Amino acid sequence: MKKQQFIIAFILILFCHSYMLYASQTPTTDPLSKKESGLVTIAATTAKGDLTKLKDALNKGLDAGLTSNQIKESIIHLYAYAGFPRSIRGLQTLMSVFEERRAKGINDPTGADASPIHNDQPKYERGKAILEQLTGVPEKDPKTGYAAFAPTIEIFLKEHLFADIFERDVLTYAERELVTISILASLGGVEPMLKSHLTICLNVGLSEGQLQQFISIIESTVGKKQAVEAQKILDEVLASRK
Repeated sequence: MKKQQFIIAFILILFCHSYMLYASQTPTTDPLSKKESGLVTIAATTAKGDLTKLKDALNKGLDAGLTSNQIKESIIHLYAYAGFPRSIRGLQTLMSVFEERRAKGINDPTGADASPIHNDQPKYERGKAILEQLTGVPEKDPKTGYAAFAPTIEIFLKEHLFADIFERDVLTYAERELVTISILASLGGVEPMLKSHLTICLNVGLSEGQLQQFISIIESTVGKKQAVEAQKILDEVLASRK
């Protein structure tokens, strides 16, 4: 009897050990945090110019713990993709939200300012290095496509977008990419750019599950059409990585 009990106990221990080993090797996917979801909603509604939904998104983002500077930075970041008019209207809406919250006795945290940049390298080289870090692909010469057709915009892209903007540390690369894909998915008609930035999202640590959640937020915030298009592009990105 004791021998049978020992065998059963041994089998149970072996089973538990095997299960724990399997669990430790199975990748886990954390959902987007409330702050990250807030950045998606804020960026998407700002890009669409839906100021009523943006107002609600700003309140929810602040309630979730986003700081004033994080939200301002996300809306500033947006202008590089959706233009000054959308960005400025977003900032004006944020100002009115702060006024209303202060009137209710809510004092939202300002958060950290961007750190000074101490880098003597030319901005083009800094931007090029950041882009290579994001994509994991070395930049090659000579340029092709639009970069060869209009070299000036390629210079602006490196010097301004990836040096002046991405180099700022108020938002992480992953947070900036969430903002970027939210803008691009909301705008529509920019599939090559959305595909590139969804790939970058995976490179900077966002998971497939988190990107699927991003699409769900786009559907509920912007619309089913935009979500379907974004899903199609995400499926292509995921298929190309397998």
